[in-house]
Amino acid sequence: MRILAIDPGYDRLGMAAVEGNASRPTLVMSTCVLPEKGSSEKRLAEVSRAITEAISKYAPTALGIETLFFSINKKTAMGVAESRGAILAAAGLAALPIIECSPQQVKLAVTGHGGSNKASVAAMIPRLLLLPKKKRVDDELDAIAIGITALAAGLPRG
Repeated sequence: MRILAIDPGYDRLGMAAVEGNASRPTLVMSTCVLPEKGSSEKRLAEVSRAITEAISKYAPTALGIETLFFSINKKTAMGVAESRGAILAAAGLAALPIIECSPQQVKLAVTGHGGSNKASVAAMIPRLLLLPKKKRVDDELDAIAIGITALAAGLPRG
């Protein structure tokens, strides 16, 4: 199974393709998409375009995405919700099944403890799969972790 995993964001969008299974995941690619500052419709179009291109290039079996985490900052939460909408629309157009992962599920799948912090998740990722040397931002590492979690979850029934 190949998962296109997304850590949704308005300013930064983590994206990774992982394949195999949760006990032996392989990283196909990872990146961080930085939509240009400007109008929300241009940003969301850029998010949708990046997802559509990744679906076309990496031919995933499913799309893994983190569920919306409600933050105190309503403006940030709205932007992330809009970004999720653009991502889910692109996946829907490609008829990709969606595997939603909560932050606690991601922490549990990667570290074995649902209450782990971001640093613990980031530290476990290179122990679970081979990471080519390059600097990665948190959003990209989060997308890799979401991919590992989605592999563990498998395809949704439906």
